[in-house]
Amino acid sequence: MADTATNTPTGVRGGGQSETTSDATAMTHAQIMRALSGLMLGMFVAILSSTIVSNALPQIISDLGGTQSSYTWVVTAALLSMTAATPLWGKLSDLFSKKLLVQISLVIYVLGSVVAGMSQNTGMLIACRVVQGIGVGGLSALAQIVMAAMISPRERGRYSGYLGAVFAVATVGGPLLGGVITDTEWLGWRWCFYVGVPFAIIALIVLQKTLRLPVVRRDVKVDWLGAFLISGAVSLLLIWVTQAGDSYDWISWTSLAVTGGAVVLGVLFVYVESRASDPIIPLRLFRNKTISLASAASLFVGIAMFSGTVFFSQFFQLARGESPTMSGILTIPMIAGLFVSSTVSGQVITKTGKWKAWLVSGGVLLTAGLGLLGTLRYDTPYWHIAVYMALTGLGLGMMMQNLVLATQNQVAPEDLGAASSVVTFFRSLGGAMGVSALGAVMANRVTHYVQDGLAALGPKAAAMGHGGTGGGGIPDLDKLPAPFRTVVESAYGHGVGDVFLYAAPTALLALVLVLFIKEVALKSKPAAHAPAASDSASAPASGTGPGSGSAPASAEASAAAVQG
Repeated sequence: MADTATNTPTGVRGGGQSETTSDATAMTHAQIMRALSGLMLGMFVAILSSTIVSNALPQIISDLGGTQSSYTWVVTAALLSMTAATPLWGKLSDLFSKKLLVQISLVIYVLGSVVAGMSQNTGMLIACRVVQGIGVGGLSALAQIVMAAMISPRERGRYSGYLGAVFAVATVGGPLLGGVITDTEWLGWRWCFYVGVPFAIIALIVLQKTLRLPVVRRDVKVDWLGAFLISGAVSLLLIWVTQAGDSYDWISWTSLAVTGGAVVLGVLFVYVESRASDPIIPLRLFRNKTISLASAASLFVGIAMFSGTVFFSQFFQLARGESPTMSGILTIPMIAGLFVSSTVSGQVITKTGKWKAWLVSGGVLLTAGLGLLGTLRYDTPYWHIAVYMALTGLGLGMMMQNLVLATQNQVAPEDLGAASSVVTFFRSLGGAMGVSALGAVMANRVTHYVQDGLAALGPKAAAMGHGGTGGGGIPDLDKLPAPFRTVVESAYGHGVGDVFLYAAPTALLALVLVLFIKEVALKSKPAAHAPAASDSASAPASGTGPGSGSAPASAEASAAAVQG
């Protein structure tokens, strides 16, 4: 599809010009950072709004009368809506201003957070998480394409590292702030959802003043049918994984009906995409070996990544009796590892143009970290846990963003957005499936270990069934007698360890897949190089006109979505 018009603001690297254009108009580092400041602040707000409730979730679910299944769905709901929304936001960016869409997605996310703070039950909270996921999908779909329009792949590693640093800071600060708010009697957990509003307002103002993008008009159509079919297929699959073994047996007519429906919708999706003029996921992209391998690796990284972030709050609060504040402090080693590896790898990749060694090293560290975390018990020495978390964080930091970077570097500019969206779509899909499946495993194993522990205490204790936790609900440790509290803590410690043990093979599969990705040195030209129509001062510089490019993806926002 031909571009009908391009208006390029002065100074945008390659802004709308061909690759033969001189670098005379290349942006300086200071100009790029100023242009990205609002975007990074927006990302910070979204991540903070997610992570700030991560350590409050056990208390939230307990207060709202939820179960382990509710806990899982609070996380999965955001992942599911983000998975479905990410490619849709990308398509919309070909019709409307990316800058305006970033602002809209930020507003949607904050509105979802505010209403979530008013939740009266877990159903309402889960619905609000769906809204939050839609907003995160917008931020994740637009962050990378903004950088791609201004920055060459060779230099993009450096700025991806900065986004990784923003992610790490917000991920560290969020749980700590959320823990303090939850532990403060005159505030309470509902304020975890409200505190991000002032930051969001500042982000909107900064975005308006600093983000300058080329305006590109494209003739595209949104593949609504494809979006509906893939969302339906994923939803049915997640419902089956979450409810099987609880509401119905794994092998039953209900299971057969749900999984059969998911398969049928999946087949219809492939059929529709093969014939759509502008498919939400272009199937032709999978002829590219790099995209196929990176997408599959991202699926498994998503499973490993989200298992490593969702269940730590339960471990520290329910297996070790820590407060929400301390729970956030104790997870710092993993976030520090992610911060260091994402920043350092981005800087080194920019200098050398080589990225595969980082992917392979990340796969090794992630597999080792999750495998070691599989040995967790409620009385495991903390310094052991800290080392295991640091290894996991280092591995995640090396793999998340660099899978997208490797993909972007090996596709034609017109396929940049679609290829990036595909990789992030599969990472989000893996995360949603992984959290659902591992949450079901967690609920099953905890119940099993509680029953075994109570049986060991004698017949009278065994008659309590779940140690007073309400048939599988999230327990309040302070209300349990000492012998029962030890049983529950041991059950959650062993259950979380099992979750990590089951997640470790997925990291190993991701490692095997990246070994087969062929390394191609990063390009030194930016992605955006459509023919320029005008460079005049009167050209719209704010990026608020129609059209802005294709759909990208951001690993940082994906990880953020599940932290809550």
